Amino acid sequence: MNFDIKRTGRAVLHVTDLEKSRIFYDSLGLIETESDDENIFYRAIEDHNHHCLWLKKKAEAAVEVISYRVNSEEDLDKLEVFFQSQGTEVKWMEKGSQKAIGRTIRIQDVSGIPVEFYCEMDKADRMLRRFDVHVGAKVQRIDHFNCAVPDVQKAYDYYTKELGFACSEFTTSKGEENIWAAWLHRKPGVHDTAFMNSVGPRLHHIGFWLKDPMSLIDGCDYLAAKGLSSTIERGPGRHGLSNAFFLYLKDPDGHRIELYNGDYYTGDSDFEPLEWDLDDPQRQTFWGHEAPDSWFEEASTFLNAYTGEKVETKQPTLEKRKPSTVI
Repeated sequence: MNFDIKRTGRAVLHVTDLEKSRIFYDSLGLIETESDDENIFYRAIEDHNHHCLWLKKKAEAAVEVISYRVNSEEDLDKLEVFFQSQGTEVKWMEKGSQKAIGRTIRIQDVSGIPVEFYCEMDKADRMLRRFDVHVGAKVQRIDHFNCAVPDVQKAYDYYTKELGFACSEFTTSKGEENIWAAWLHRKPGVHDTAFMNSVGPRLHHIGFWLKDPMSLIDGCDYLAAKGLSSTIERGPGRHGLSNAFFLYLKDPDGHRIELYNGDYYTGDSDFEPLEWDLDDPQRQTFWGHEAPDSWFEEASTFLNAYTGEKVETKQPTLEKRKPSTVI
Protein backbone atom coordinates (compact mmCIF):
# COMPACT_ATOMS: atom_id res chain seq x y z
CA MET A 1 0.00 0.00 0.00
CA ASN A 2 1.73 3.16 -1.17
CA PHE A 3 -1.06 5.74 -1.04
CA ASP A 4 -2.31 7.66 1.97
CA ILE A 5 -6.07 7.95 2.47
CA LYS A 6 -6.56 10.37 5.38
CA ARG A 7 -10.22 10.39 6.36
CA THR A 8 -13.87 10.77 5.41
CA GLY A 9 -14.10 13.92 3.31
CA ARG A 10 -17.47 14.90 1.91
CA ALA A 11 -20.78 13.61 0.54
CA VAL A 12 -22.78 14.77 -2.47
CA LEU A 13 -26.54 14.31 -2.03
CA HIS A 14 -29.37 14.91 -4.47
CA VAL A 15 -32.40 16.52 -2.85
CA THR A 16 -35.75 17.54 -4.31
CA ASP A 17 -36.44 20.77 -2.40
CA LEU A 18 -33.49 22.97 -1.46
CA GLU A 19 -35.47 25.22 0.87
CA LYS A 20 -36.83 22.33 2.94
CA SER A 21 -33.35 20.84 3.04
CA ARG A 22 -31.88 24.20 4.09
CA ILE A 23 -34.24 24.45 7.06
CA PHE A 24 -33.25 20.96 8.22
CA TYR A 25 -29.48 21.23 7.78
CA ASP A 26 -29.33 24.77 9.16
CA SER A 27 -31.06 23.42 12.27
CA LEU A 28 -28.25 20.93 12.83
CA GLY A 29 -25.79 23.80 13.01
CA LEU A 30 -24.06 23.28 9.68
CA ILE A 31 -22.65 26.45 8.12
CA GLU A 32 -23.74 27.45 4.62
CA THR A 33 -20.60 28.41 2.70
CA GLU A 34 -22.44 29.41 -0.46
CA SER A 35 -25.49 28.52 -2.50
CA ASP A 36 -27.49 29.24 -5.64
CA ASP A 37 -30.81 28.04 -7.06
CA GLU A 38 -29.45 24.54 -7.67
CA ASN A 39 -26.89 23.94 -4.90
CA ILE A 40 -26.07 24.42 -1.23
CA PHE A 41 -22.55 23.87 0.09
CA TYR A 42 -22.27 23.20 3.83
CA ARG A 43 -19.29 23.00 6.13
CA ALA A 44 -19.16 22.19 9.84
CA ILE A 45 -17.82 24.35 12.66
CA GLU A 46 -14.30 22.87 12.65
CA ASP A 47 -13.93 22.84 8.87
CA HIS A 48 -11.26 24.98 7.26
CA ASN A 49 -12.32 23.84 3.78
CA HIS A 50 -15.21 24.89 1.57
CA HIS A 51 -17.64 22.05 2.31
CA CYS A 52 -18.22 18.59 3.66
CA LEU A 53 -21.76 18.30 2.30
CA TRP A 54 -22.98 19.34 -1.15
CA LEU A 55 -26.73 19.34 -1.77
CA LYS A 56 -27.80 19.34 -5.42
CA LYS A 57 -31.38 20.04 -6.44
CA LYS A 58 -32.62 17.16 -8.59
CA ALA A 59 -35.91 15.53 -9.54
CA GLU A 60 -35.16 12.45 -7.41
CA ALA A 61 -33.28 12.03 -4.14
CA ALA A 62 -30.10 9.96 -4.33
CA VAL A 63 -26.46 9.78 -3.28
CA GLU A 64 -24.12 10.87 -6.05
CA VAL A 65 -20.87 9.97 -4.28
CA ILE A 66 -19.15 9.55 -0.93
CA SER A 67 -15.60 10.88 -0.69
CA TYR A 68 -12.32 10.35 1.11
CA ARG A 69 -9.53 12.88 1.38
CA VAL A 70 -5.99 11.80 0.53
CA ASN A 71 -2.73 13.33 1.67
CA SER A 72 -1.31 14.55 -1.66
CA GLU A 73 -1.94 14.87 -5.36
CA GLU A 74 0.58 12.08 -5.87
CA ASP A 75 -1.72 9.77 -3.91
CA LEU A 76 -4.41 10.30 -6.56
CA ASP A 77 -2.01 9.15 -9.28
CA LYS A 78 -1.04 6.12 -7.21
CA LEU A 79 -4.69 5.27 -6.64
CA GLU A 80 -5.32 5.45 -10.38
CA VAL A 81 -2.53 2.95 -11.02
CA PHE A 82 -3.83 0.70 -8.27
CA PHE A 83 -7.44 0.71 -9.47
CA GLN A 84 -6.42 0.12 -13.07
CA SER A 85 -4.31 -2.84 -11.94
CA GLN A 86 -7.45 -4.23 -10.30
CA GLY A 87 -9.45 -3.81 -13.51
CA THR A 88 -11.51 -0.97 -12.03
CA GLU A 89 -12.52 1.87 -14.32
CA VAL A 90 -11.27 5.25 -13.11
CA LYS A 91 -13.22 8.44 -13.84
CA TRP A 92 -11.14 11.59 -13.55
CA MET A 93 -12.84 14.90 -12.79
CA GLU A 94 -10.36 17.68 -13.39
CA LYS A 95 -9.94 20.80 -11.28
CA GLY A 96 -12.61 23.33 -12.20
CA SER A 97 -15.20 20.74 -13.19
CA GLN A 98 -16.62 20.81 -9.65
CA LYS A 99 -17.09 23.78 -7.36
CA ALA A 100 -14.27 24.50 -4.87
CA ILE A 101 -12.49 21.17 -5.23
CA GLY A 102 -9.36 20.07 -7.07
CA ARG A 103 -9.09 17.09 -9.34
CA THR A 104 -10.77 13.93 -8.14
CA ILE A 105 -11.06 10.32 -9.17
CA ARG A 106 -14.29 8.39 -8.93
CA ILE A 107 -14.75 4.64 -9.00
CA GLN A 108 -17.42 2.06 -8.34
CA ASP A 109 -16.07 -0.08 -5.51
CA VAL A 110 -16.42 -3.86 -5.09
CA SER A 111 -19.85 -3.45 -3.50
CA GLY A 112 -21.11 -1.05 -6.18
CA ILE A 113 -20.69 2.09 -4.08
CA PRO A 114 -19.68 5.31 -5.91
CA VAL A 115 -16.50 6.45 -4.16
CA GLU A 116 -14.41 9.57 -4.76
CA PHE A 117 -10.89 10.53 -3.69
CA TYR A 118 -9.55 14.10 -3.57
CA CYS A 119 -6.76 16.13 -2.01
CA GLU A 120 -7.35 19.82 -2.69
CA MET A 121 -10.31 21.96 -1.64
CA ASP A 122 -10.72 25.73 -1.36
CA LYS A 123 -10.21 27.21 2.09
CA ALA A 124 -12.98 28.70 4.23
CA ASP A 125 -13.07 30.48 7.58
CA ARG A 126 -13.08 28.11 10.53
CA MET A 127 -16.02 28.89 12.81
CA LEU A 128 -14.74 27.42 16.08
CA ARG A 129 -14.85 30.71 17.97
CA ARG A 130 -17.86 32.16 16.17
CA PHE A 131 -20.10 31.18 19.08
CA ASP A 132 -22.71 33.63 17.86
CA VAL A 133 -23.54 31.30 14.95
CA HIS A 134 -23.40 27.98 16.82
CA VAL A 135 -26.96 26.64 16.84
CA GLY A 136 -28.81 23.35 17.14
CA ALA A 137 -26.48 20.39 17.65
CA LYS A 138 -23.49 22.57 16.72
CA VAL A 139 -22.09 19.99 14.26
CA GLN A 140 -18.28 20.02 14.41
CA ARG A 141 -17.13 17.86 11.47
CA ILE A 142 -18.08 15.00 9.18
CA ASP A 143 -17.04 11.70 10.74
CA HIS A 144 -18.10 8.59 8.81
CA PHE A 145 -20.30 6.78 6.33
CA ASN A 146 -22.34 3.66 7.03
CA CYS A 147 -23.25 1.54 4.01
CA ALA A 148 -25.59 -1.40 3.60
CA VAL A 149 -23.97 -4.02 1.37
CA PRO A 150 -25.00 -7.54 0.32
CA ASP A 151 -21.60 -9.06 1.18
CA VAL A 152 -19.85 -7.50 4.19
CA GLN A 153 -16.96 -9.97 4.10
CA LYS A 154 -16.17 -8.95 0.52
CA ALA A 155 -16.20 -5.25 1.40
CA TYR A 156 -14.17 -5.85 4.57
CA ASP A 157 -11.48 -7.83 2.74
CA TYR A 158 -11.15 -5.20 0.01
CA TYR A 159 -10.97 -2.16 2.25
CA THR A 160 -8.57 -3.72 4.75
CA LYS A 161 -6.32 -5.72 2.42
CA GLU A 162 -6.30 -3.44 -0.63
CA LEU A 163 -7.07 0.11 0.56
CA GLY A 164 -5.33 0.01 3.94
CA PHE A 165 -8.27 0.57 6.27
CA ALA A 166 -8.03 -0.90 9.78
CA CYS A 167 -10.84 -2.56 11.71
CA SER A 168 -11.94 -1.25 15.11
CA GLU A 169 -14.97 -3.46 15.81
CA PHE A 170 -16.87 -6.18 13.99
CA THR A 171 -19.86 -8.47 14.39
CA THR A 172 -19.97 -12.23 13.88
CA SER A 173 -22.45 -14.98 14.67
CA LYS A 174 -21.71 -18.05 16.76
CA GLY A 175 -20.47 -20.89 14.60
CA GLU A 176 -19.98 -18.66 11.54
CA GLU A 177 -16.76 -17.24 10.12
CA ASN A 178 -18.26 -14.52 7.95
CA ILE A 179 -18.50 -10.95 9.23
CA TRP A 180 -21.99 -9.46 9.51
CA ALA A 181 -20.86 -5.88 10.10
CA ALA A 182 -17.52 -4.05 10.31
CA TRP A 183 -16.27 -0.63 11.42
CA LEU A 184 -13.18 0.47 9.47
CA HIS A 185 -11.00 3.53 9.86
CA ARG A 186 -8.13 5.54 8.40
CA LYS A 187 -8.09 8.33 10.98
CA PRO A 188 -7.46 7.16 14.58
CA GLY A 189 -11.12 6.95 15.56
CA VAL A 190 -13.61 4.09 15.41
CA HIS A 191 -14.56 4.47 11.75
CA ASP A 192 -14.47 6.37 8.52
CA THR A 193 -16.76 3.81 6.95
CA ALA A 194 -18.86 0.91 8.17
CA PHE A 195 -20.49 -1.95 6.31
CA MET A 196 -23.55 -3.86 7.43
CA ASN A 197 -25.38 -6.87 6.06
CA SER A 198 -28.50 -5.78 4.19
CA VAL A 199 -30.01 -5.13 0.77
CA GLY A 200 -27.41 -3.05 -0.99
CA PRO A 201 -25.45 -1.18 -1.90
CA ARG A 202 -27.27 1.70 -0.21
CA LEU A 203 -26.14 4.54 2.05
CA HIS A 204 -27.52 3.97 5.52
CA HIS A 205 -26.28 7.22 7.02
CA ILE A 206 -23.70 9.98 7.17
CA GLY A 207 -22.27 10.52 10.65
CA PHE A 208 -21.34 13.97 11.96
CA TRP A 209 -19.25 14.53 15.07
CA LEU A 210 -20.48 16.70 17.96
CA LYS A 211 -18.33 18.29 20.64
CA ASP A 212 -20.11 16.66 23.60
CA PRO A 213 -23.15 14.52 24.54
CA MET A 214 -25.14 17.59 25.61
CA SER A 215 -25.09 18.74 22.00
CA LEU A 216 -27.37 15.78 21.20
CA ILE A 217 -29.91 17.14 23.67
CA ASP A 218 -29.46 20.68 22.38
CA GLY A 219 -30.08 19.36 18.88
CA CYS A 220 -33.31 17.64 19.93
CA ASP A 221 -34.53 20.75 21.74
CA TYR A 222 -33.73 22.99 18.79
CA LEU A 223 -35.44 20.70 16.27
CA ALA A 224 -38.53 20.44 18.47
CA ALA A 225 -38.69 24.21 18.94
CA LYS A 226 -38.44 24.64 15.15
CA GLY A 227 -41.31 22.20 14.60
CA LEU A 228 -38.97 19.52 13.24
CA SER A 229 -39.30 16.85 15.93
CA SER A 230 -40.72 14.45 13.30
CA THR A 231 -37.24 14.31 11.72
CA ILE A 232 -35.93 12.44 14.81
CA GLU A 233 -35.93 8.73 14.00
CA ARG A 234 -33.95 7.06 16.79
CA GLY A 235 -32.30 8.12 20.04
CA PRO A 236 -30.69 9.79 21.83
CA GLY A 237 -28.88 6.71 23.05
CA ARG A 238 -25.50 5.02 23.40
CA HIS A 239 -24.15 2.31 21.13
CA GLY A 240 -22.30 -0.63 22.61
CA LEU A 241 -20.41 -0.87 19.35
CA SER A 242 -18.22 2.25 19.14
CA ASN A 243 -19.28 3.37 22.65
CA ALA A 244 -20.70 6.53 21.09
CA PHE A 245 -23.76 8.61 21.89
CA PHE A 246 -26.09 8.83 18.92
CA LEU A 247 -29.11 10.53 17.44
CA TYR A 248 -30.52 9.51 14.06
CA LEU A 249 -32.49 11.91 11.88
CA LYS A 250 -34.11 11.79 8.44
CA ASP A 251 -33.85 14.84 6.18
CA PRO A 252 -36.84 15.90 4.03
CA ASP A 253 -35.83 13.42 1.30
CA GLY A 254 -35.18 10.52 3.67
CA HIS A 255 -31.39 10.75 3.76
CA ARG A 256 -30.35 9.59 7.22
CA ILE A 257 -27.98 11.67 9.36
CA GLU A 258 -26.34 10.48 12.58
CA LEU A 259 -25.21 12.97 15.21
CA TYR A 260 -22.36 11.26 17.01
CA ASN A 261 -20.02 11.76 19.97
CA GLY A 262 -17.96 9.72 22.41
CA ASP A 263 -16.02 7.04 20.56
CA TYR A 264 -12.35 6.34 21.30
CA TYR A 265 -8.76 6.44 20.02
CA THR A 266 -7.58 3.62 17.76
CA GLY A 267 -4.17 4.89 16.67
CA ASP A 268 -1.88 2.68 18.77
CA SER A 269 0.10 0.07 16.84
CA ASP A 270 -1.03 -2.73 19.18
CA PHE A 271 -4.74 -1.86 19.03
CA GLU A 272 -6.88 -4.97 18.51
CA PRO A 273 -10.42 -4.88 17.09
CA LEU A 274 -13.31 -5.80 19.34
CA GLU A 275 -15.58 -8.66 18.30
CA TRP A 276 -19.31 -8.61 19.07
CA ASP A 277 -21.78 -11.46 18.88
CA LEU A 278 -24.71 -10.86 16.58
CA ASP A 279 -27.18 -11.79 19.31
CA ASP A 280 -25.78 -9.45 21.95
CA PRO A 281 -28.55 -6.84 22.44
CA GLN A 282 -26.15 -4.27 23.91
CA ARG A 283 -24.17 -4.21 20.69
CA GLN A 284 -26.53 -1.89 18.86
CA THR A 285 -28.11 -0.03 21.79
CA PHE A 286 -26.23 -0.26 25.06
CA TRP A 287 -29.19 1.01 27.10
CA GLY A 288 -31.56 -1.57 25.67
CA HIS A 289 -34.23 0.34 23.74
CA GLU A 290 -35.01 -0.99 20.27
CA ALA A 291 -34.66 0.85 16.99
CA PRO A 292 -37.70 1.42 14.76
CA ASP A 293 -38.25 -0.81 11.71
CA SER A 294 -37.46 2.11 9.40
CA TRP A 295 -33.90 2.18 10.71
CA PHE A 296 -33.32 -1.36 9.43
CA GLU A 297 -35.34 -1.20 6.25
CA GLU A 298 -34.77 2.27 4.74
CA ALA A 299 -31.63 3.71 3.17
CA SER A 300 -30.59 6.05 0.36
CA THR A 301 -30.07 5.06 -3.27
CA PHE A 302 -26.58 5.27 -4.77
CA LEU A 303 -25.92 6.47 -8.32
CA ASN A 304 -23.44 4.81 -10.65
CA ALA A 305 -20.16 6.76 -10.71
CA TYR A 306 -19.82 6.39 -14.48
CA THR A 307 -23.39 6.63 -15.82
CA GLY A 308 -25.34 8.49 -13.13
CA GLU A 309 -28.02 5.77 -13.20
CA LYS A 310 -29.38 4.18 -10.05
CA VAL A 311 -27.21 1.35 -8.73
CA GLU A 312 -28.99 -1.99 -8.75
CA THR A 313 -29.29 -3.56 -5.31
CA LYS A 314 -28.97 -7.21 -4.31
CA GLN A 315 -30.19 -9.30 -1.42
CA PRO A 316 -27.59 -10.06 1.28
CA THR A 317 -25.55 -13.24 0.89
CA LEU A 318 -25.89 -14.16 4.58
CA GLU A 319 -29.18 -15.56 5.80
CA LYS A 320 -31.62 -12.82 6.77
CA ARG A 321 -32.06 -12.46 10.53
CA LYS A 322 -34.28 -10.42 12.77
CA PRO A 323 -33.51 -6.69 12.68
CA SER A 324 -30.80 -6.98 15.35
CA THR A 325 -28.33 -7.89 12.58
CA VAL A 326 -27.10 -4.33 12.10
CA ILE A 327 -26.26 -1.31 14.19
